[in-house]
Amino acid sequence: MAFTFKKTNYISIGKEKEENVEVRESREEKTAGSSIPEGMWMKCAGCGDTVYTEDVENNNHICPKCGYNFRIEAKDRLEMVLDEGSFKEWDKELKTTNPLDFPGYELKLESLQTRTGLSEAIITGEGTIHGQRLAIGVCDSRFLMGSMGEVVGEKVARLFEAATKELLPVVIFACSGGARMQEGIISLMQMAKTSQAIKRHNDAGGLYVSVLTDPTTGGVTASFAMLGDIILAEPGALIGFAGPRVIEQTIGQKLPEGFQRSEFLLQKGFIDAIVNRIDLKDTLSEIIRMHTKSEDKINTYQHYLRKNKEIAAIPLRNPKEHTAWERVQIARSATRPAAMDYIRILFKDFIEFHGDRYYGDDGAIVGGIATIGDMPVTVIAQQKGKTTKENIHRNFGMPSPEGYRKALRLMKEAEHFHRPVICFVDTPGAFCGIEAEERGQGEAIARNLYEMSALTVPVLSIVIGEGGSGGALAMAVANEVYMMENATYSILSPEGFASILWKDSKRAEEASGVMKITAADLLELKVIEKVIPEVVPAGEENFGHMTRYMRCYIKEFLAKYKEKTPEEIAEERYDRFRAF
Repeated sequence: MAFTFKKTNYISIGKEKEENVEVRESREEKTAGSSIPEGMWMKCAGCGDTVYTEDVENNNHICPKCGYNFRIEAKDRLEMVLDEGSFKEWDKELKTTNPLDFPGYELKLESLQTRTGLSEAIITGEGTIHGQRLAIGVCDSRFLMGSMGEVVGEKVARLFEAATKELLPVVIFACSGGARMQEGIISLMQMAKTSQAIKRHNDAGGLYVSVLTDPTTGGVTASFAMLGDIILAEPGALIGFAGPRVIEQTIGQKLPEGFQRSEFLLQKGFIDAIVNRIDLKDTLSEIIRMHTKSEDKINTYQHYLRKNKEIAAIPLRNPKEHTAWERVQIARSATRPAAMDYIRILFKDFIEFHGDRYYGDDGAIVGGIATIGDMPVTVIAQQKGKTTKENIHRNFGMPSPEGYRKALRLMKEAEHFHRPVICFVDTPGAFCGIEAEERGQGEAIARNLYEMSALTVPVLSIVIGEGGSGGALAMAVANEVYMMENATYSILSPEGFASILWKDSKRAEEASGVMKITAADLLELKVIEKVIPEVVPAGEENFGHMTRYMRCYIKEFLAKYKEKTPEEIAEERYDRFRAF
């Protein structure tokens, strides 16, 4: 559920919580002459209602009426996400200097340190989440709005350096007004310092999860906050480079409702997911678990060869032989299982990630991480809708450039963390609208072909419905390609083929017969490696039988490629396509 708010701060009656002058003045106006006991109530900036402070605190600092996420102190955040008693603070002794000799800065810092009990605007250290060790940093907006000066930058850099040395994942909860004005250019330098520390952590194979909270703006947004391997956000958080007031005062633009909120960034492709506060600990635990190197439980290749012989004895094939045109109709059927149906059955703990980090999030392609046989994998799929509303959201399974860029981003992330990639192909073709051309559809597909060719992790692509042209190939430059028995894979649609060659799209049925687009045809041509049997047509009643075959084939593939080096994996994929 999405929330939009006009303000990001809340008002605690009888108790000062914010440095912001506007909020303080607003609070003083609203509470003048009030006889309400100090601290018992607070006013929610989300719905405007007055709520019990105790009810909010007992609800993870979320408004019980509208779901608005109040800002919370760093110590409360640590208690919320870490195992009890596991936190050990790092670098608490670091003290901020006054590099610009800014008047009154030392006194301001001393006052804040006394009032908040913090030495600076971020707490860093290590702890555990469900027993999994990690390095963690939490910004606190009470200390100069979480702004980044030399000590904040130093603590973030040291956090990543220590995590790199200890091979620990890093989680940072960002909450900041940006660079610290009182430290001027020295504050600006922290953006580069923190970014280069993150780059070294990334190069060493370390995981970084960034969690954006309200607000995350300015130089923090333009450095460590937006450099996570995975970027999560809380609902309704203000996230942006220039804050709304700066934009309105600088260029005079009136901003639309919901601009720069978490939901806006998710739609525009800049974050992976919005996670409710109550789910954050479990979500972070699952992400860390699936990025931790461990012995998987995928059996040997020989085991799956034996297993496949056993299930192959089960009579599942349809006794009726279908024509190519009939298979085209079956592949296009609205009742045919879609990619998410397979994902739900085949994989455990699927966590969907969104966005290409450039422009938007394409509903025609879904992707994320999951496990199969306790082995972490990246799953990417072209997804059609089953209702008119869903088909509009999924664009009828026709990806746009941002969809292919999202897929590639997830593949490169999988390569970085040594995870195999499983792709489900089901598209009539890439979207060919004006806006797709404007955003570089051809380049996006070409880039996928280029980058996938050299991936050093195994890639398996399974055509489950339509495999239409370059839009399908952009997710099928794989080590092996499998097809459902009634799927099709072609240079373009039979209608398009007939129209181009014979100037008559009505000859589509005839075209389908000469195009060699069925699974049996393509197996003979060695375009694919396996055909997955179906009981016609593929549907809910026989889904369990089909997925038995598919699960076994996937595990066989993973076991086979587990024994190969990264160089062998990339070379075999090159040789596969070089042979055509």
